[in-house]
Amino acid sequence: MGDPTTESGLPLRPVSDPSDVADGLGDRLGAPGEYPYTRGVHPGMYTTRPWTMRQYAGFGSAKESNARYHQLVAAGTGGLSVAFDLPTQMGLDSDDPLAAGEVGKVGVAVDSLQDMRVLFDGLPLDEVSTSMTINAPASVLLLLYQLVAEENGVPGEKLRGTVQNDVLKEYIARGTYIFPPAPSLRLVSDTFAYCRDELPRWNTISVSGYHMAEAGATPAQEVAFTLADGIAYLEAARAAGLSVDDVGPRLSFFFVARTTLLEEVAKFRAARRVWARITKERFGATDPRAMMLRFHTQTAGVQLTAQQPEVNLVRVALQALGAVLGGTQSLHTNSFDEAIALPTEKAARLALRTQQVIAHETDVTRLVDPFAGSWAVESMTDDLEAEVERLIARVDDLGGAVPAIEAGFQKEEIERAAYAVAREIDAGDRVVVGVNRFRTETEEPYEPLRVDPALERRQAAGLAELRGSRDQAGVDAALADLRRAAEGTANVLVPMKEALRRLATVGEVCRVLRDVWGRYEPSERF
Repeated sequence: MGDPTTESGLPLRPVSDPSDVADGLGDRLGAPGEYPYTRGVHPGMYTTRPWTMRQYAGFGSAKESNARYHQLVAAGTGGLSVAFDLPTQMGLDSDDPLAAGEVGKVGVAVDSLQDMRVLFDGLPLDEVSTSMTINAPASVLLLLYQLVAEENGVPGEKLRGTVQNDVLKEYIARGTYIFPPAPSLRLVSDTFAYCRDELPRWNTISVSGYHMAEAGATPAQEVAFTLADGIAYLEAARAAGLSVDDVGPRLSFFFVARTTLLEEVAKFRAARRVWARITKERFGATDPRAMMLRFHTQTAGVQLTAQQPEVNLVRVALQALGAVLGGTQSLHTNSFDEAIALPTEKAARLALRTQQVIAHETDVTRLVDPFAGSWAVESMTDDLEAEVERLIARVDDLGGAVPAIEAGFQKEEIERAAYAVAREIDAGDRVVVGVNRFRTETEEPYEPLRVDPALERRQAAGLAELRGSRDQAGVDAALADLRRAAEGTANVLVPMKEALRRLATVGEVCRVLRDVWGRYEPSERF
C-alpha cells in the first residue's frame, strides 16, 4: 500500500517521536503503548485496529431484545452491551411486588436461565464480545451467560466481554445496591477468583465513573472517585489472596464523554497516567497489562435534551469524537431519542453509524494520540492529573473509598458540582441549545418506542410455570449449598452456578444472600 499520505498527498506520520514535542515534554510522555500510557495502551492504537463499537440495548422481554441484538450485529456492531431492567438490577423477580410497574422498562427483564437462553438465542457467543451493565447481582447474570454459552458448546475460555460489577459507585451516585459494602466487596473478590480460573478472557469489573458524571461530577471528580474505587477493589482482591498482577489485566473502567471535547481528551490521558502510577507504585504491579487503564466510554446521556431531539445527533458525534481522540477501547453512542424514551431501531442504527463515520471517513484513526504535544491539551492533562491526585488523597485521608462513602464525602462533592451547573443553566450562563437558548415555538411530533404493558403479566406467568415444572428439591438443595458458602468463606459462585443451572431464579439467589448478608440501608447523611 505504500507510505500513508494525507488527502493532499503529503506524508503522514502515524506516531510522533518524543523529539517532536517541545521543551522535553515528549521524553516525559513516552511512546504509545509504554508506561505511563499517557498516549494510549497500545503502540498502534486505531492505526492497527479500531475500538470496539458497542450499542447498549435491552428492553421489554428477552425475545424483543434478542431481535434488537440481531439487528445491531447485522448493522456492523462489534460488541453487544446489555441493559437490564430495574428489578433485575435490584435482584428481584418480575413477579415480586416491589417490581410492579418497572418490568422491562429501562432494560430487559431476566428472571432465570430460560430468559437468558432466549436473550442470546442464535448469537455467536464465541465471536461477539458482550458487556453486561449489572452490579449488585453481577455474578448471577454472568453465570447465567456462562451457562447459556456452555449449552451451545462454547467453553468459558472462549467467552469475551465485561461485567460492570462495580457496586461502590452505586452507594455514591446510582442507588441499585442490595448488600452492605463489605459483603459486596467479598462478592466482587469471589468473582475475580472464579473468572481467573473459569473465564480467563473476561473483564471481571468495569469500575464506573460514568454514573458519577451523570449525577453531576466534574471530569476531575469522575476520574478521582473512580480510581479511588479501583484502589478499594485491588485492596479487597489482595486481602483475598489475589495480587494486582492476577486481577489488574482483567480490570477495566467506564467513563463518560461530554461535549467539552478538549477537556475530555485530557481527562482520558490523565486517567491513564495516574492509574499506571497507582498500580506500579502503590500495589507493586510488574505485569504491564496490570498497569494499563483500559476503558469503555459512553456518550453523555445527561446532556441529551427532549427539546429538538435531532440536535442530540450533533452532541453525540462530538462526544464520540472526544472519546476516540482520548484513546477509548470501546464506545457506545447514545441514540438521539433517549431523552424521550427507549431508542427506536432507526435511532440506534444512526448512533452506530456515527461511530462508523468517525472510524472510516475521518483521519483521526490514522494517527496515534493526535493531540500529543498540543499546549492546550497537555496543560489540561497536567492540571487534571494534579486535581485527581488531590481528590484521591482526600479519600485516602478518610480511610479509603468505603469509609469515604459512609461519610458521604463523594456524594456531597458531586452534589455541590451538580448544583453549580444547574444554577449556570438556569441563569443562562451555560448555554444548552434548544433549552435556554435557540428554542423553537413548536416541536415536531415524535412517536417513541413503548414497552407492552402486558409484559409484566407474561413474565409472572412464565415464572409460575417455571416453578411448577422444575425439580424443586434440587433447587432447594442447591440454594442451601449457596447459603452455607455465604455464611462461610468458600467462593459463592460455585454453588450459585449450580442453583441457576437447576433453574433457581435471580430473585431466589439474591434472597439467600440478603438473608445471610443483610440489606444496605443508607445513613441519614444520604
